[in-house]
Amino acid sequence: MRTFIISLLLILPTLASAQDTIPNLSLDQAITYALEHNYSAINASRDIVDAQKQKWETIATGLPQISGAVNYQNQLKQPVTQIPAEFFGGEPGTYQEVVFGQPQSIAATATLRQQIFDGSYIVGVQATKTFLEYSRNNKEKTELEVRKAVVEAYGNVLLARESVQISERNKATLEKNLYETKRIYENGLGDEESVDQLQITLSSVDNQLKNAKRLEKITHQMLNLVLGLPIETPTVLTENLDDLTQKQIDLGLIDADFNIENNVDYKMALNLNEQRALELKLAKSRALPTLNAFVNYGGNSFSESFNFLNSGQQWFGSSVLGVDLNIPIFSSLGRSASTQRAKIALEKAKTQFTEAEAQIRLQLESAKSDYILAIEQYGTSKDNLELAERIEKKNQIKYAEGLATSFDLRQAQTQLYTSQQEYLQSMVDVINKKTELETILNK
Repeated sequence: MRTFIISLLLILPTLASAQDTIPNLSLDQAITYALEHNYSAINASRDIVDAQKQKWETIATGLPQISGAVNYQNQLKQPVTQIPAEFFGGEPGTYQEVVFGQPQSIAATATLRQQIFDGSYIVGVQATKTFLEYSRNNKEKTELEVRKAVVEAYGNVLLARESVQISERNKATLEKNLYETKRIYENGLGDEESVDQLQITLSSVDNQLKNAKRLEKITHQMLNLVLGLPIETPTVLTENLDDLTQKQIDLGLIDADFNIENNVDYKMALNLNEQRALELKLAKSRALPTLNAFVNYGGNSFSESFNFLNSGQQWFGSSVLGVDLNIPIFSSLGRSASTQRAKIALEKAKTQFTEAEAQIRLQLESAKSDYILAIEQYGTSKDNLELAERIEKKNQIKYAEGLATSFDLRQAQTQLYTSQQEYLQSMVDVINKKTELETILNK
């Protein structure tokens, strides 16, 4: 018993700690968390680091480069050369077989190279800066997309949760109606059709409830995926759908100043133009000469056996200083064709840039219209829901007093259920449409 109590005392803090790790998230907290832990956001940050490394990799090619080489040879059978014998005092017209050198040799060299001029190197360095800027813009776009995905997923969870609660209330009301109608029918004061009508409605609502519960689980998992959490994490959302919708209604956003240069799609289209312009410069630079300098130092050693590591082994040093000049002269118009293609690509990029600018402005106007419509539909669906609730309540009273048929009641209930779903969807639309507008405004 004592052991059990001690074990329990040790386990309780662990259980409490586990409870504390369950994320309790408002929408803003969910967005902040996702921007740090979302899988796409993480890789976008890595792309920036990769671009920085690529920039230095390109710069380093124009800085001093040192390389070393070691070459060891062991002539298992040395070549024989014939030399006129008269050189050694022999008879003219005869030859003497001679073996030159020793069978084993080793050569070690170190070379320092320095690029003096290369037009493509200058363009390459400029291109890395453009690529780094593109990676930063891509990260910004990824963050906007992650934010939008979080808002949509968060809203879908709230929508599913509200759908479950409404369906449970509707089911409870129908079960009560069905119970009372059955009692009336069993007492001979009602008809069987009324029972059947209510049973049909109850079955439909029960199926909707089951589906809503499944969707609630799935939407939670989708939100966890966007947040960068394991999908089974029991996240707790602290927002209420109606309150969140009220906070998202901001008509001042419609008249907000729009600077298209802040739009990330505009900046990425501009990056493409810069990239194509640099590709044209690169094509032109291939017609320029390249100049490099080098200096090396090495040593050679020869021996009958492998004793090159001995301290007394003799080495013969050598050193060379030189430059390479490579001058392109004629390429059978290949370079000209490459340059013309680069010009065409640049002109296409300029056209795409003009089109992108027009599309962004059109998207802005469309997003404003959609946002206004979503707010208007939210107000309309809220009023319609109140009307549908009143109509359903009146039909409940009439049905209880025998002034309305079960068909009339079912029609009013079906209208109520449709109004409930339209109201829930209108709230989610307000949240999502505002996010779309903010994405274009880059707010």
